[in-house]
Amino acid sequence: MDRNQVSVKILSAKVARKMRWSEIAEKMGKSKEWTTAALLGQMSLDEHQAEIAQNLFSLTAEETAWLQIVPYKGSLPTAVPTDPLIYRWYEIVNVYGSTIKELIHEEFGDGIMSAIDFSMDITREPDPKGDRVKVLLSGKFLPYKSY
Repeated sequence: MDRNQVSVKILSAKVARKMRWSEIAEKMGKSKEWTTAALLGQMSLDEHQAEIAQNLFSLTAEETAWLQIVPYKGSLPTAVPTDPLIYRWYEIVNVYGSTIKELIHEEFGDGIMSAIDFSMDITREPDPKGDRVKVLLSGKFLPYKSY
């Protein structure tokens, strides 16, 4: 048993029970974005959250314990993603990454946007030409220090 196998079991139960990430997140008391990342193996759950997941997905005690272990973060199987949706994010970073970096540095100075003190919101934006995906990323600015 390992963390990836637990995520596969969770996905299988989600499909079999026709659950939505937003419904699962509501029961967990967290955002759909964080909950999805956690149950896909990218975040650790506290004991209470793990118990909720255990009940939702019929997990064993061992599987529930795996949900509380700090995971090895990074879920892509290859350096350049092959899944078309994930590849488009890779393409966005390749095309706009230097622009994002330049504008953040101009506004905030030398530092980074945290992916730890971070939130994300993914919503549908109706549009007569075809609905749009709206992604809002918000991370704390962390300046580099001099020492």
